[in-house]
Amino acid sequence: MTDLAALRRTALDWIAANEGRMSAFNERIWGFAEPAWREYKSAAAYVELLRAEGFEVEAGSGDMPTAFCARWGKGGPLLASFSEYDAVPGNCQAVVPRREPRAGMHPYAAGHTDPHSSLGTAALTSILAAKAALEKTGTPGRLVLFGEPAEKVCGSKPVHAAKGYYDDLDAAVVYHPHLQNTVTAETQFGAYWSCIVTFTCDSPETWIDKSLLPIRDVGHAAARAPGATDAMCLMYTTTKYTKEAMFPHAGAWTLNEFIMHGGDATSDNLAPRFTQIQYSWRTPSLPMAQQIANVLMANARSAAAATACTAHWRWVTKTRVGLANTVLTDATWANLQEVGPPSYPAAAQVFAREIQENLGLEPMDDPFAGANTKLTTPAEFEAGMRHFLPNWQMHLSADDYVEFCWHCPTVRLLTARPRLRVPDANYDYPMWTYNALGGLPAAIDPGMFVAAKTMALTLLDLAAKPGLLDAAQAEWRERTGGGVGGGKWVPPLLEKDFVPPVDLQWPEYVTTARGDEWCVPTPIDGLGAGERL
Repeated sequence: MTDLAALRRTALDWIAANEGRMSAFNERIWGFAEPAWREYKSAAAYVELLRAEGFEVEAGSGDMPTAFCARWGKGGPLLASFSEYDAVPGNCQAVVPRREPRAGMHPYAAGHTDPHSSLGTAALTSILAAKAALEKTGTPGRLVLFGEPAEKVCGSKPVHAAKGYYDDLDAAVVYHPHLQNTVTAETQFGAYWSCIVTFTCDSPETWIDKSLLPIRDVGHAAARAPGATDAMCLMYTTTKYTKEAMFPHAGAWTLNEFIMHGGDATSDNLAPRFTQIQYSWRTPSLPMAQQIANVLMANARSAAAATACTAHWRWVTKTRVGLANTVLTDATWANLQEVGPPSYPAAAQVFAREIQENLGLEPMDDPFAGANTKLTTPAEFEAGMRHFLPNWQMHLSADDYVEFCWHCPTVRLLTARPRLRVPDANYDYPMWTYNALGGLPAAIDPGMFVAAKTMALTLLDLAAKPGLLDAAQAEWRERTGGGVGGGKWVPPLLEKDFVPPVDLQWPEYVTTARGDEWCVPTPIDGLGAGERL
C-alpha cells in the first residue's frame, strides 16, 4: 500500500529543491511576452524542458503550432493539468516601479497581465513534482500537461477538446492567478464565443452606371463603391446600436471587438477591398451566446449589402460553461490549507513601496492587499461572487478551462497574484503596477509556488488516496447525467476538423531591417503620435 504521506513529502521536497530553476523559467517566459497564437519561444521552452524531464511531447498538438501535449507514465489514472503562456497586447511593462515599457519595445506591445507566465510555470512545477514522487515510490499514475496557447481568446482548449485530446482523462487539476487564495465552488465561469467578420469588396467597378457620367474616364474624381472600410464601420456602429436589443441587462454578459485589418492603407479614391473585425462575447449560458451570434450575423449581412461588399464569418472559438466538482473542491482546499497563503519577502515590499511613492502615495508598512496573504474559504469566495448575481445565474465571466469539465472531474485553484493595498476604497492602481509586480520574482513567486505545491498534492491524492478519484468521478457522472454522452453532458461546440485560426493577422513580434520589434514599430520617442490635441 502506498505511503501517501511519503509520496506527498517527496513532491514538496522536489519543489523546494527546484524553486530557483522554476523561478528562472517563469522569468524567462514573462520576458518573452508573446501574444495569442504567437507564443513560439514560450512553447519551445516548455517542449524542450519537458522532453529533458522524460515526457513524450507532441509539439503543435491539435494543428496549433504553439500548443503541445506532454505525457508521462505507463499505468494508473491519467491526471491532467495545463500551462498557458500568452501575453496581452497593450501591456508592455518593464520590471521597474514606474510606467516604462520593456527596452526597445513599443509602449503598447504585449505584456503579461494576470500573468499567464506564472500560471503555466505553477502547473509545470506541479506536474514535475508529482512525476518525481510517483517515480521515486513506484506509485501507479500517468500525467499529462497540455500547452494551451491563446487563452486570451479562449483559443486552444476548445480545439483540443474537439479533436479528442481530453477523451481519456480521469481528472484535471487546473489553476489561475487571482485576487485571493481559494478554490472555485459551485459558481463557475461561463461561455466565451468569438468570430472574425471579414468584408471584401470584390467588384467595385459595378457600383455605378458609367453611362450616367458626363466624362467616362475621370480617375480619382469618380464616385466609387463604399468598400470594405465603410462596411466594417457600419458593422461597428450597427452592433453598438443593436447591443441594447441583443439581450436584457441581466447575466453580466459582455461584447467586445478588435479591428484586425483596416483597409490596406487605401486613403485614395480607391475602394478598400478587405477589412476584418473580431467580436468576442462572454455569457452565462449557451443560448445567450447563440442569440448574440444571430444578431452579429444579421448586422454583417446588412453592412455588406449597403457597401457593395460580401460578408464572411469565421469562428475563432466556442466554449462551453464550467461544471463544479465539490469532491475535488474540498480535497484541493484541504491541501491549500496545508500549504498556507503566500508571504512576501522584503525585496517585494520595498519594490511595492517604491511604486506607491512614485504614484504620489504615502508608502505603506504593509503594501500588499490583505487578501493576498490570507486564505479565503471556498464558501466565502462563493458568497462573494453570488452577492450580485441573480439566483438563476450559475456562471460568470469566461475562461476556457471549462472545456476540461465536460471530459473529467475538474477543479480550479486560485492563488493571489501580488496586488497593492489601496489608500481608500475608491482608489484604483494603474494596470502597469500589476504588470511590473508580475515580472518581479520576489513578488510573483510566493503565490506561484503555493499553487504548485497545492496542485502537486492534489494530483498525488488523486493517484493514491483511496476513494478520492472514485468519489470525484461519481459526482461528475451525476452532474453530466452519465458521463460522456450522458443526458446532461454537453459535447464540444467546435467540429473535430475545425481549423484553428492561427493563420489570421494576430498581433505579434516581427523581425525587420530595424531588428526585432512589435508589429507596430518602436517610435523614436514616446508614442511617435505627434502633438497632443
